[in-house]
Amino acid sequence: MKRLSANPYLLLSLTALFWAGNMVMGRGIRADVPPIALAFWRWTIALALVLPFALPHLREQWPRLRSAWRPLLFLGALGVGSYNTFAYIALQYTTATNATLLNSFIPIATIALAFLLFGKRLSRLEAAGVIVSLLGVVTIVSRGSLDTLLGLSLNNGDLWMLGAVLTWGLYTVGLQWRPQGVDPMLMLAALTVIGLALLAPIYAWELASGRHIQLSFTAVSGILYTGIFPGFIGYVFYNAGVAAVGPSRASLFIHLMPVFGIILAAIFLGERPQSYHFIGIGLVFAGILLTTRKPAS
Repeated sequence: MKRLSANPYLLLSLTALFWAGNMVMGRGIRADVPPIALAFWRWTIALALVLPFALPHLREQWPRLRSAWRPLLFLGALGVGSYNTFAYIALQYTTATNATLLNSFIPIATIALAFLLFGKRLSRLEAAGVIVSLLGVVTIVSRGSLDTLLGLSLNNGDLWMLGAVLTWGLYTVGLQWRPQGVDPMLMLAALTVIGLALLAPIYAWELASGRHIQLSFTAVSGILYTGIFPGFIGYVFYNAGVAAVGPSRASLFIHLMPVFGIILAAIFLGERPQSYHFIGIGLVFAGILLTTRKPAS
């Protein structure tokens, strides 16, 4: 774990891998697991995993948590209660192409919010990296065709995905308001408790409306995956990465999600990558290289 912590870019890359799998899983089990149920049980599993690491710090650091209840409420509502819930709802209605394209605007939204809230700007090299990486994502999701890109249209699912993009951008820049000196596991546990408290009444409404989980091996496996990897490990890695390199640079690694999505589809679904996939992947990695490269002294 110490070796991983020494390389924030590796942490952010693994986070993108886990979250790409989360999108694929959310789309794959949508018929068996309603969106609010998936979000609720994902975070319940994540909370069960984080509590053994968080509870030993609770008594000593409780005063810091209590004094920072406002930023914690803000972060918990957005990062835990909203983003994945909105994304799971979006995947009920929109295509994977539209969802991936809209999700790729998170770095742009984060950079804009960081500028508006904190006055932070990217260097020319970092800005060039963002543009090149975004071009790679657009190449992938449009299949290298301008007609395909222009033919995309917004539906209800796309609007939910735009809401998810906005909430995650706010969460990322809002991490700068997190209480200092609080153990990362304790903070994740606190955010998860807040998010679950907000999700619980919505989940009760979903159950009352007659939408229940259709138990099967695939459904249970999918819920477990979302709780363990994207829910628990992914958030630990992402928070550590943001703390090390800042929100604007860290958010760029979300561009890796469609890249990993293509790889996962090739491995598990037998889909053969096309030439535009490789062009897009090359642009994404070139953009990340530009953005993470230190300028010459």
